[in-house]
Amino acid sequence: MEKKKFYITTPIYYPSGNPHIGHCYTTVACDTIARFRRMQGYDVMFLTGTDEHGSKIQRNAENAGMSPKEYVDRIVENFKKLWSFMNISYDRYIRTTDDYHIETVQNIMTKLYEKGYIYKSVYKGKYCVPCESFWTDIQLVDGKCPDCGREVVDSEEEAYFLRLSDFTERITDLLKNGDYLYPETRVNEMINNFVKDGLEDLCISRTSVKWGIPLPFDEKHTVYVWLDALINYISALGYENNTYDDFDKFWPADMHMTAKEIVRFHSIVWPALLMMLDIPVPKKLYGHGWIIFNGQKMSKSLGNVIDPLILGEHYGVDAVRYQMLRDMPYGGDSNFSNEIMINRINSDLANDLGNLVSRTVAMVDKYFGGTLPEDKQVDPMDDSLISMATALRETAAECVDNAQLSAALGEIFKVISRANKYIDETMPWILAKDKSKKPRLAAVLYNLLETIRICTSLLCPFMPTAMPRIWEQIGASGEDTEYSKASTFGILSQTVTVHKGDIIFPRIDVEKEIEELNAIIKSGDESNDEDKDGANLEPISETIGIDDFFKSDLRVAKVTFCEKVPKSKKLLRLELDDGFGKRQVVSGIAKWYTPEELVGKKVIVVANLAPAKLCGVESNGMIIAATVGEDAKVLFVDDSIPCGSKLG
Repeated sequence: MEKKKFYITTPIYYPSGNPHIGHCYTTVACDTIARFRRMQGYDVMFLTGTDEHGSKIQRNAENAGMSPKEYVDRIVENFKKLWSFMNISYDRYIRTTDDYHIETVQNIMTKLYEKGYIYKSVYKGKYCVPCESFWTDIQLVDGKCPDCGREVVDSEEEAYFLRLSDFTERITDLLKNGDYLYPETRVNEMINNFVKDGLEDLCISRTSVKWGIPLPFDEKHTVYVWLDALINYISALGYENNTYDDFDKFWPADMHMTAKEIVRFHSIVWPALLMMLDIPVPKKLYGHGWIIFNGQKMSKSLGNVIDPLILGEHYGVDAVRYQMLRDMPYGGDSNFSNEIMINRINSDLANDLGNLVSRTVAMVDKYFGGTLPEDKQVDPMDDSLISMATALRETAAECVDNAQLSAALGEIFKVISRANKYIDETMPWILAKDKSKKPRLAAVLYNLLETIRICTSLLCPFMPTAMPRIWEQIGASGEDTEYSKASTFGILSQTVTVHKGDIIFPRIDVEKEIEELNAIIKSGDESNDEDKDGANLEPISETIGIDDFFKSDLRVAKVTFCEKVPKSKKLLRLELDDGFGKRQVVSGIAKWYTPEELVGKKVIVVANLAPAKLCGVESNGMIIAATVGEDAKVLFVDDSIPCGSKLG
């Protein structure tokens, strides 16, 4: 019989910088669902990739002194290395610079143009460069981008538009009456914020951005990066190209997974585009929440990203996968800190699951020499544990069907907790003292091994490396742990042999580990207690007089341009508006800041410092920054303070 098909996608990530734990959540979640479906017997297509065009990539590449393709090639390799490290089992990786994707995009643009859905006009409005997003004045929040909260710029140029306005009713019906977007809160957000007053036609081309796919009917225009990106979901299957031939097999997609800030494009623009092409819309779109760090969304621009490689090396990849999935509530945001991760690993993995496995295996080894006897005595008190274990598969599967991965893990660990309680209820150490109760003791330990088998079978998609190690210890074969047997009790041999092994999830010393991690991970928390107490700070310099202080002329200046200094890994060249004109300063902060993080910010500059040449580039002044351990933190000034204002 032919297998059922399942197609799941991550968004394709924007390689403007290296991946972080925020990227990991979406990808690990999709990987878990893909693995679960494969375990259920589905023929799975799991797609991920990178969205490599647009003005931000073009600018970053120029600042780095390389071509856009060279720039993205380097970062894409880092994404692929991370996915390998995190055990991501994607089936296909798409890059929007791939020839076949470009072919698809251009063919689709031609189709839409010929059908009358694309027309030429002039774009006038607001544009957020970091988000690559167009906005109307009404959509701005306090005059800034509603997604990232950063400044927008005025934009006016000749452009082509997509007739989204023709699809207001159909998109409203899809969101209100269909089962396309979930959770429900995302539906309300989209309708109230973008749809209810009527959709506006979408600007889909730029003449000012050269790093993009040219429109086939007007090559001075490049395709808007978001439209280019959305098309990946069908170009990767071979739609309108000859590289792949999976479109009829896998489309429509069963699940698109995205973070909530890009739901607008996926729930409005993408289905409208498919409707224009007479292609079925995907079955499900899930918009998950954000990882929140110290009260802020995790973001490279805020300097609060966490390197998943560091976390994985410390705790093991499976432990990191588990914590991310366990603590992200359905549709909501999750808080992240080193302490939250360590406590979750200790409580669930070390104490509950790890302890259950090690105690059970140790007791089988101690009381029966590692092999259970055939003779067993059942008891009605076993029924509660057995019924919970055998009902678990369907409960967990229903949660996974709806991307409620935290809930699925919660259900599995309810059974694990029940098994630990069962040990306390049956007291195997007391039974072992009476030879006549050996059959009862054997039954108790067998029930524990079977419960572990069922729970770890269902945990394997979440933690694919650690679970097979547990199976080896409890004497389970690959066939024993198949999904088809996860709702049946009594699969293990009645005379199963266990094998004592290393502790799967060692308990972590919380205080020691947090101290070590905080020394490694750049947390971005300037209220750190060590800094308050003066630890690791440079000693205060010798006393100076007030006249000496006033010799330094400190002024507020705005960064209008920034780039890396060629042949230097440390230096940035900044052009400043100091209130009197243009000023050039060279600063050794390239290790801590990218050029795009500085442009538009107001800083403090020592304006009367004698000129100096650094790597052959003249510097007229010095940016004020604080030394925090091994890091440098530029002191930014409130935007309301005029350029040229004097400090002191």
